[in-house]
Amino acid sequence: MKPRVLVLLAAYNGRVWIEEQIKSILDQVGVSVHVVISVDASKDGTEDFLSSWAGVEQRITCLPHGLKFGGAAANFFRLVTDTPMEGYDYVAFADQDDIWLPEKLLRAHQVISEGGFSAYSSDVLAFWPDGRELAIRKSQPQVAYDYLFEAAGPGCTYVFTQQLAAAIKQSVVRQQSKMAGVDLHDWYAYAYARANGYRWYIDDQMHMLYRQHANNQVGVNSGVAAFRRRLRQVFDGWWLSQAKLLAELTGTLHAPFVRTWQSGTRQGLIRLALSGKHCRRRTRDKWIFTLLCIGLAVKGIKK
Repeated sequence: MKPRVLVLLAAYNGRVWIEEQIKSILDQVGVSVHVVISVDASKDGTEDFLSSWAGVEQRITCLPHGLKFGGAAANFFRLVTDTPMEGYDYVAFADQDDIWLPEKLLRAHQVISEGGFSAYSSDVLAFWPDGRELAIRKSQPQVAYDYLFEAAGPGCTYVFTQQLAAAIKQSVVRQQSKMAGVDLHDWYAYAYARANGYRWYIDDQMHMLYRQHANNQVGVNSGVAAFRRRLRQVFDGWWLSQAKLLAELTGTLHAPFVRTWQSGTRQGLIRLALSGKHCRRRTRDKWIFTLLCIGLAVKGIKK
């Protein structure tokens, strides 16, 4: 029997891209898929289009329309909490605007089942309307604490075993009042899995075309503008506050490593800087991490 995959897709004003995205999901080979969609209240006809499609395609289900989330994280957490996961082998995340190559889910199943992993993500090929392409590499070897400071690549590549997905769901439901503070659902999912001992595989094979456009909420973090944005997030306090929140939500806030820096003192930030090689996967990012921590220690976190 084919592996059964539940695909959770969050949408918002995505009418121009979503048909191509969903077709690429329904055309996955070697697996049986069902797509559940949650739409952040839109103005471009996304809801009507999807409701009509779901009326004739049994592999598509729309959660009740009309809710306003204001961001992808809240929309995905709604999908996680409101969608029954029983009866599936895997649960996957999907955005509204990418293109999945035909063997994306089959590759994830093979890696997870053959390697004894609980979750899968991968590198992607980003593409722009002008024809540019860029390989986004996130598959560097995992290190001890990377999950507190970065995700495992784009969330739209994530595939979980049903057991891990159910555990994430229980965590989100149990801590729902605090989940509103989490800005990146994919970072949270990776942090939860790693903090709780689940094995995660980051694949260097690319089975997804990662569309870039003016309305991307996150997109590719490349170029001068993206670097400046990340600097603002660091010195505005967002970066470490998110890391601290994730540590709290995943039960690692009082771990010895986290206790050394979570208060944001100069001494703690210097200690964190000295741990840079354990906090990011890519060599360049390890050095940038160290320098940013030193910068924070010197300048202080903006209140």
